[in-house]
Amino acid sequence: MADKKPENQYYTRPPKLGTWESLRIFIWNSETGQFLGRTGSSWAKILLFYILFYIVLIGFFSAMLVVFFQTLDYKVPKWQLDSSLIGSNPGLGFRPMPPESNIESTLIWYKPSDIGNIQYWQKELNKFLVHYNKSNNPHADKLEDCPPHQRPSPGKVCNVQVDHTWGPCYPGEGFNYGSRDGGPCIFLKLNRIYNWLPEYYNDSNIDQVPTMKESLKKEIRSAPNNKIVWVTCEGENTADIEHIGPIRYIPQKGFPSQYFPYLNQEGYLSPLVAVHFEKPKRGVLINIECKAWAKNIKHDKADRRGSVHFELMVD
Repeated sequence: MADKKPENQYYTRPPKLGTWESLRIFIWNSETGQFLGRTGSSWAKILLFYILFYIVLIGFFSAMLVVFFQTLDYKVPKWQLDSSLIGSNPGLGFRPMPPESNIESTLIWYKPSDIGNIQYWQKELNKFLVHYNKSNNPHADKLEDCPPHQRPSPGKVCNVQVDHTWGPCYPGEGFNYGSRDGGPCIFLKLNRIYNWLPEYYNDSNIDQVPTMKESLKKEIRSAPNNKIVWVTCEGENTADIEHIGPIRYIPQKGFPSQYFPYLNQEGYLSPLVAVHFEKPKRGVLINIECKAWAKNIKHDKADRRGSVHFELMVD
């Protein structure tokens, strides 16, 4: 019998398989030798392609990163002062900070009768001042006791000596950062800006500053050396001024010139001013604003440039 013509030949429909049977054949087809729809040689080719692809991709980006890091200096920022994001107008920082559970708060609430409360503030200040103790500083060999307004030796940085001369703001036993007398000590520091040098006020230019109080102008005129970034703290409102009480600045009322400029020196310590609020009004919330004073420090209350705000309450 003659073969049928090609146009009269038909393929039979494959048998209908169930879900599990189709899955079993997809995972391993014994007739074609396919695993997950591909033969062994097909899997080998695609795996080789992706291995080579990712090797080339990793090599390309590694080369780009090497080129990029060659343009960086880990000591000197590429963009400085006005060319940088932080600009050339330093702000002030204060310590101790309130608990992290209320991170947006700036309230320092001392409760002399609550041992746990006092211990928290002491612990925060101990943590902040740990590197100001030479025995705890890994770069103690870089620290040098600089005479006032005298730059350190090459390769050295000026030490900030927080010792018994700081009186009630000394962290030693029995002083407790002023809390023993109910008048706490708040530590101020100037924010670091690379290569920033202050332009100091002196007797010839302070009359051009209408926002500066006469008491500070008098101190500047009588100072033996005016190369200081001065610091003042006062109540923000009339009631705050009335309740804040006497203030003492330790070791002096500002940051002396030997600590400037900051050049990312190894072991550098930011200069500090401890502000001792000797007799604040008890049980009253006091709004306080502290300002740093130099010709090239502009004060902006909204952005807190050149100043810092916090609230103080002593029960």
